[in-house]
Amino acid sequence: MRVAIITTDARVYYIAAKVLREHKIPFYSLRINEDIPFDVEIVLTSEKDYKRINFPTKIVVRDENFIDELLLKLEGKRKFESVYIAIDPGERPGVSVVADNRVLEIYHLKSPKDVDIIVQLLEKYPGAKIKIGHGAKRHRTLMLKTLSKILGDDYRVILVNEKGTTPRVGGIEAWAIQDIVASINIGLREGREVTIRELIRGNNVTKGEIENIKAQSRRLSEGKITISSELAREVALGNITIEEAIEIQKKKGEVRK
Repeated sequence: MRVAIITTDARVYYIAAKVLREHKIPFYSLRINEDIPFDVEIVLTSEKDYKRINFPTKIVVRDENFIDELLLKLEGKRKFESVYIAIDPGERPGVSVVADNRVLEIYHLKSPKDVDIIVQLLEKYPGAKIKIGHGAKRHRTLMLKTLSKILGDDYRVILVNEKGTTPRVGGIEAWAIQDIVASINIGLREGREVTIRELIRGNNVTKGEIENIKAQSRRLSEGKITISSELAREVALGNITIEEAIEIQKKKGEVRK
């Protein structure tokens, strides 16, 4: 199988050609609208040229990381016996794609409800399974409830004991690195396959959980708002975020003690 580089962007051409030569992958260098040889399987191009090229399989080259997607397409899905989308649940979940113990992609999500990238990864890697850490129950439940609206309650995920997956990292961005590394470690571990329904069906919330969430609402609002016990319970169940609960309490115009 061959690759063709078709772009008007000199920088993109340089990056693509350099990486292809390093990996000893043969390629054609073609102009826009030039006939594409019959043995070409994949076209590499720039973002601005993407829509100008009429070809079924195209990859946008932004940096050297395009090689992972290219190798996956060239060598076929059979190259990987298993692909996992691994999630370290939390306030800002870490996500990684781990295939046969190889890390293909990493992400740091904005919130447990930020699941679009996970859905996109499931589409990008057909047959991939989701692995999710067993910790951060409240955030995990919120994320799974959001995913269930798209994938369904019967969708099966792999629950992983994440004890010891989060490393100690120094520096300004340590928290982000920790979440991502933890997700990679979760992707490398074995777990128990369950349905989303099994993980989100519980309704038991302790008084201690409610009081902790109310205390957290005070900290987040700098002492201005304490959410009600009812709202704290909804947060504990993963039905709403604590930020949403604070906004609801504000609209009620009440400060609960």
